[in-house]
Amino acid sequence: IECFQRRFSAWTPIINKSLNKQLFQERVSLITHWFDLWTDKQRKEFLLRILQNCSHSQLKFVKDWFSEKIPVVKVDFCTVLPRFISLYIFSFLNPMDLCAAAQVNWPWKFLTEQDCLWRPKCIRFGWFLPYDPPENEYGAWKRHYIACVATLDWLTPREASAVYGTLNEPKSENEEQEERQRERRLRKIIWGRLALHKRELFKVRPPWMSGTCCSTMLKSKCQPKLPQVIKDRIGLSAALEKQLVLASLEALPKKKNAPGSHSYPLLSNKHYHRVDQKYGSFSHSVQTSLVLISSRIPAYEMVVDSVKTDVIPLVYEYTGLTLESLLLLVEKVLDGRNVRSIGIFSDGDSREINLLQGYTIGVENVLTPEVRDFWEKLGSCVATQEEGGHVDIFVPLAASEAGIKVLSQLSQLTGTMFSSPTGIATGSYQHILSDWLGQKQGTSPPSIYFCDRKLQTWHSFTEFLEETLKSVRKQLRPHFEELQRNISGKILGQFMFDSLSLANVLANQETAQVLAEGLIELSKEKSERNMKENHSQDRKTSEDDLKLEVFINLERKLQMDFAEKRTRIAGELLKSERKYVQMLETVRDVYVTPLKAALASNRAILSSMDVQIIFSDILCVLDLNRHFLGELTGRLQEWGPAQCLGEIFTKFGLQLKTYTNFFNNYPIVLKTIEKCREMIPSFRAFLKRQDKTIVTRMMSLQELLLYPPRRFEEYVNLLYGLRLHTPSEHVDRGDLTTAIKQMKRYIAYINQLKQNINRKDQLSDIERSICGCPTLSEGTRFLIRVQDVAQLHYCNEKVSFSLRFYEHIHDLSFFLFNDSLLVSRRTVAHTPFERTTQTTYHFLALVALHQLLIEDIPDSKCTKNAFVLQGPKCQWICSTVNEDKLVWLSVLQSAIRSRIEKYD
Repeated sequence: IECFQRRFSAWTPIINKSLNKQLFQERVSLITHWFDLWTDKQRKEFLLRILQNCSHSQLKFVKDWFSEKIPVVKVDFCTVLPRFISLYIFSFLNPMDLCAAAQVNWPWKFLTEQDCLWRPKCIRFGWFLPYDPPENEYGAWKRHYIACVATLDWLTPREASAVYGTLNEPKSENEEQEERQRERRLRKIIWGRLALHKRELFKVRPPWMSGTCCSTMLKSKCQPKLPQVIKDRIGLSAALEKQLVLASLEALPKKKNAPGSHSYPLLSNKHYHRVDQKYGSFSHSVQTSLVLISSRIPAYEMVVDSVKTDVIPLVYEYTGLTLESLLLLVEKVLDGRNVRSIGIFSDGDSREINLLQGYTIGVENVLTPEVRDFWEKLGSCVATQEEGGHVDIFVPLAASEAGIKVLSQLSQLTGTMFSSPTGIATGSYQHILSDWLGQKQGTSPPSIYFCDRKLQTWHSFTEFLEETLKSVRKQLRPHFEELQRNISGKILGQFMFDSLSLANVLANQETAQVLAEGLIELSKEKSERNMKENHSQDRKTSEDDLKLEVFINLERKLQMDFAEKRTRIAGELLKSERKYVQMLETVRDVYVTPLKAALASNRAILSSMDVQIIFSDILCVLDLNRHFLGELTGRLQEWGPAQCLGEIFTKFGLQLKTYTNFFNNYPIVLKTIEKCREMIPSFRAFLKRQDKTIVTRMMSLQELLLYPPRRFEEYVNLLYGLRLHTPSEHVDRGDLTTAIKQMKRYIAYINQLKQNINRKDQLSDIERSICGCPTLSEGTRFLIRVQDVAQLHYCNEKVSFSLRFYEHIHDLSFFLFNDSLLVSRRTVAHTPFERTTQTTYHFLALVALHQLLIEDIPDSKCTKNAFVLQGPKCQWICSTVNEDKLVWLSVLQSAIRSRIEKYD
């Protein structure tokens, strides 16, 4: 019985409570003493072990003790209240307050970005998601709301007049009434459908009423459907599909680019400089000024530097642009805004304006359709005359009647006031500082656009520049005239001796007489241009004999000059070849020999396989050129007028297989060098010791390997010079022509190889940058253009294109190849505290060009630069971000036509 009673106690029986309590107190004191002696880490481990062994009631006791000792003063209601109550509280906030609340902490951010809060705000404005957000997608409706707000736009009266017609075109009362009725009907239809859609959506129970926040409860019913045109195309044959593609290409609008031609203007970034980026963007309410500066103006960089900060400067290229292209640049810089005034700083005189190359605007052509359309559209970008809008032309048109007539016609045409300097002041562009016709009192047009001090500095500099150029022209004019006579004489003589042999010239007395007279005249420094024509008949024969003798002497002298110049070029050929072989021997002595010696001494820097890959081809090239150098040296040691070099080059051209192996393996050689440099420290140290020394002429190994492709260019130039000074009847001339053709063919092969390598690397970069991209390196595929667009979506297909409302749903990037079009979704992520962005691409589709349909969408009040691309299984309604629609459609149209012709 005693053993049974003390089985729950180590030494003391359970019935003896006093001894049990005493023993418990002693053990607690002992543990407390040990606890005081432990470190902080040991104490935490002990407490963690104790709490893990506690029951639920014991843990609740600890919690109550802490609540009593440390009472809660503040608590986040999101962590205490149920989630549906917190969402109901947040539902009363507007979008700006919700965005501010999302920055408090992570729980608030998670709750305020729920779809149940942002979905009603989007639906209220008719902004619907084009897809059902999956369960794991977070914040889709908030991102959609922000994207829709960011893309809101409005049209000023001037912009509306540019789209729908000028303000000077009055409409009849019937047309205005019909337009108002059409707008009312359209508004009723849209409002009715929105109200019906809202009633259907509001029938769904809100998330906070059900206790869940599932983002998939309220689904949009405006999902993109496959158009009927694409469904009908599934059953089409290949011939009908081709006809459909060609018909879509023919239906695209054509826009005039130059007089007499119809194409899309191909503009590039090199044609203009957007200097306004450094000044920042200007607001809608504040009107500023714009100044167009031609690149033909001397020292136009100083003019740009003198522009005021509140003026937008636009520098355009004088050559290579049309009036339409210049107008597109202006519209792109203004971005739909009006300006207070426009200044045109270009070249011209008192009668006409040299605005662009081939576009001199004067009285004769100011009313032509192209020029008139340019000025009308440019005038629509300026504020009205009542608001103080005006155009200032920095050309002295007001100094003549013709110029004043041009200004009056432009003012009547555009309804805007034009001003111009009267040109009273003299000097280099000093007319700018003179009085202006049509200027307001107290204001000078140059002071509107430029800082006076900097503009004066530019004036003095241009005046000094013109004076310097005048003196230089005056001093160099005699030298240029003499050089022109010498070159024309050489060209004439070379042409005559190439077309006629010496025997034919001597047999034809009349031709010999003419050539002799011409050569005698050209050989004199100050020849007499007027020859006496009245000579006696008996002295004519003696003079002809004298001229023939002079001609024969000149012929001998020319032959001696040919031989001397031919010898000089042959010596230059030998010298350059010896230098080229020395550079190849430098690669052998500096790099190959030490690496092989280290390999033989069991202290290898590189393996024998890597040495073989990197240097085997260049050593074969060295052996070939050493043999070629030996043959050249033997020929030049026995050099004479009858010696030939074309035969040696012809034999050398038949042995170019060695170079072919070198060029084919050249990318592998460079990759092997880079791989060994990164992975082998000893090889990296070896290159650091050997590269860019005096022996290698301060070049690295990769730079030395560039010598073989450059050498063929030198061969062609030297052979051209050698053939130029080789007479046509010489035996070596035919071999030289054959050798030149061989070298040019091989240069074309090298260039094609370079192009293929660059295209392959470009395709590999595209594959790596696009997630889920298939293999693109197939056949002769190459990249033509990359275009960033915005994908649009509309709700109702029955509404015509001009009345549809579109919403921006995605950002896409089109990669146009010569045989297909790759469609990818573009996502731009911003890095905190940095201006750099990270762009990622996700693969969507790869469509063959001969299966692609293009349909243009006319510009309307709500949509600009939009078009439709239809593939076999999908359709994309897109819009270019900038004014690149014309260029993109032109390039795409050309690629489709080329692919269809090749496909046939």
